[in-house]
Amino acid sequence: MDKLKVFFEMIKFEHTIFALPFAYLGAFLAAGGVPSGMKLLWITLAMIGARTAAMSLNRLVDRHIDARNPRTALRALPAGQLRVNEVYGYTVLSFLLLGISAYKLNLLALLLMPIAVFFLVLYSYTKRFTWACHLVLGISLGLAPAGAWIGITGHWALAPVLLGLGVMTWVAGFDVVYACQDVEFDRKEGLHSIPAVFGLKRSLEISSFLHILAPILFISVGVVMSLSWLYYVGVGIAIVLLFRQHHLVSADDFSKLGVAFFDLNGYLSILLFVFSVLDLTLLH
Repeated sequence: MDKLKVFFEMIKFEHTIFALPFAYLGAFLAAGGVPSGMKLLWITLAMIGARTAAMSLNRLVDRHIDARNPRTALRALPAGQLRVNEVYGYTVLSFLLLGISAYKLNLLALLLMPIAVFFLVLYSYTKRFTWACHLVLGISLGLAPAGAWIGITGHWALAPVLLGLGVMTWVAGFDVVYACQDVEFDRKEGLHSIPAVFGLKRSLEISSFLHILAPILFISVGVVMSLSWLYYVGVGIAIVLLFRQHHLVSADDFSKLGVAFFDLNGYLSILLFVFSVLDLTLLH
């Protein structure tokens, strides 16, 4: 049990809250209300499997880099709290959970699962060759609502694509801010990130631009789905939280990064989901 606790701490299991509400939002939008309990169960298990596999693999791939970075040197693998083979085992089991969940949802979800796996695996290597690593992470999480929509309906539509793009720009935007704390280390190690390539000031401008695009895409989802005013209240709150996030950090001060990155983004995903569900259940 102690090792399992260390493992969950290593992969920051609680940060599943960033993507899970958007996966649920994709499911609720697809159903036009509340999906079946079994569908939600398999979507939840698919999300847990996907994120756990991705984070486990990321920690494995980056373990030597983490050992050289003072900020990450105490993570479980470089600190010797977990063995490499143990984490590989967790990774395989997590991908297996994703595959079983996709199979239980429908055939199209299963057939498209390799696309999700490709991006989940690719992300761990991208900072070695491109500053677009933040966008790859965004795509990985943006596939969650699209995958959930397919899991409910068994087909594509415009709304989940727009929602996925909104999640992509939202995630990439806050990941750029998060990467600012490692800018000197990344440059020293020859790693690629937007802060390492473009500098702190320009990186925050790029993050702001991405966080302008995200609400526009969320609004477009409401238009395509003919959602009502409650949904747009949720989008409005998301805009306020994004503005607050950028107000808390600057090129000279990242002391409030924890609040900007973890707290506000968690609130954003939950509140947008809540207002969307209220709209779907009360006004439709």
